[in-house]
Amino acid sequence: MMSPELVSVGALLVMFVVGTVLPINIGILAFVASFAIGTTALNMTEDQIFEGFPVELFLTIVGVTYLFAVARRNGTVDLLVAAGVRLVRGRTSLIPWVLFLLAGVLTSLGTFTPAAVAILVPIAMNFAFRYDINPLMTGMMVISGAHAGAFSPMAVSGALVLGMVDDTELSVAPATLFFASFAVNLLLSVLTFAALRRRTMTTDPTTPPEQEATNGDTEAQRATGHQWATLAALAALVVCALGFQMQIGVLALAAGALLALLDMKRQEKAVDGISWHTLLLVGGMMTYIAMLEHAGIIEKISQHAADFGAPLVVALLLCFTVAVTSAFASSTAILTAIIPIAVPLLLTSHLSSTGLIAALAVSTTIVDVSPFSTNGALVLSNARGVERRGFYRQVLGYTCGIVAAGPVVAWGALVLPWS
Repeated sequence: MMSPELVSVGALLVMFVVGTVLPINIGILAFVASFAIGTTALNMTEDQIFEGFPVELFLTIVGVTYLFAVARRNGTVDLLVAAGVRLVRGRTSLIPWVLFLLAGVLTSLGTFTPAAVAILVPIAMNFAFRYDINPLMTGMMVISGAHAGAFSPMAVSGALVLGMVDDTELSVAPATLFFASFAVNLLLSVLTFAALRRRTMTTDPTTPPEQEATNGDTEAQRATGHQWATLAALAALVVCALGFQMQIGVLALAAGALLALLDMKRQEKAVDGISWHTLLLVGGMMTYIAMLEHAGIIEKISQHAADFGAPLVVALLLCFTVAVTSAFASSTAILTAIIPIAVPLLLTSHLSSTGLIAALAVSTTIVDVSPFSTNGALVLSNARGVERRGFYRQVLGYTCGIVAAGPVVAWGALVLPWS
C-alpha cells in the first residue's frame, strides 16, 4: 500500500500534467484532490481540509484587480502610464528597472513583499501593455525587486529570520543576509531582462478594441474629477497598507466600490475585470498544499532530506525542498518551518550558518514568481492583452527554471565557498 506522502505528491504531479496539457483549470483538480485524498489517505475532516483556503489572498486578488479595473475604465491608469514614461524621458526600456528599484526600496523599509507587489504589479502590467514591453519580464522584475529588499533588518522577512536565529546558538550577519538576497535577485533580473526584453507575447484576440486603445494623448490631457478621485484613492491605499499594515484587499474593494458609486454608468461592468480564473487556480492549489502541511507531509519530506547524508548534500537538498514547497505555499511559513530543521545540521557540521541561512532564505523566496504564490498570481491576474492560457504556461515555465536553477545558485554562491 502506498504511503500518504507518495499518494499526495503523485496526485500533485498528475494535476500538473493534466492541467498543463488539457484545457482545464488546475485549481478545479486541486479542490477535488484535496477532498479525495484528505478524506481517504489522510483521514481528515472537511473542516480540516478546507481551512487552508487562502481567504486573505482571495481578498487581495479580488480587491486589487477590481480597483484597477475601475481605474482603467476611467482613464486613470493611462495617466499613470504616461507619467511614468515622462519620468524616464520616453526611454521605456528603463521602466522595468525603475519598478525593480522602487519595489526593493518599499520592502527594505518594512513593506510586506506581497503588499509592495500588489501595489506595483497592476501599474507595471499596464506599462507593459501600453508600450509593448514583455509583461512576463516586467512582472518578474517587480517581484525580484521586492525580494531584493525583503531581507533588510527592517523588512518583515529579514526580521523574522534574524529573530529566529537569535533564539539559537548560531549567529547571522544582517548585512550579509540582506546583500545576499539583493545580489541574487539583481542577477536574476539582469538575466531575465537580457533573455526576455525582445521576446513577444501571444496576444488575446478576444480583447475588445476599446481596451487596447488609449483615451487620446494622455500626456496632453488634464485629469478629470473621477481621475483625481481615483488617484486620491490609490494614494490612500498605499498609506493605509504600508503605514498602518491594513489588509490591502479590503481597502482596494472599499476604494473600488466608492469610485464605482461616483461613476456608476461607466463602472457598471468593472467587476468583469476581476481575475476569476486566477482565483480558482490559486485557491485550489493553496488549499491542497495547506492540507499537506496540516497533515505533516511537508515536514516529513523536509526531514527525509535532512537525514540524507553529507552536510553539503543535505544543505543542497534543503534548498531544493524549500524552493519546491514555497512555489505552492507561504514563503513565510516555509522559512519558519525550515530554519529549526537546519539548526541541528549547522551545530554539528562545518557549514557556515550565515551562508546556509541566507541560501535557504533566497531559495524560499526566489520562487514566489510561481502562479500559485501571491506574487505570481498578481502578475497572472493583472496581465493585459495576453492569451491567458499561454501566459500561464510561460509563467509556469519561468517558475520551473527558477526552481531548478535558483537553489543551485544560492547553494553554490552562499554555502559552498564558506564551507
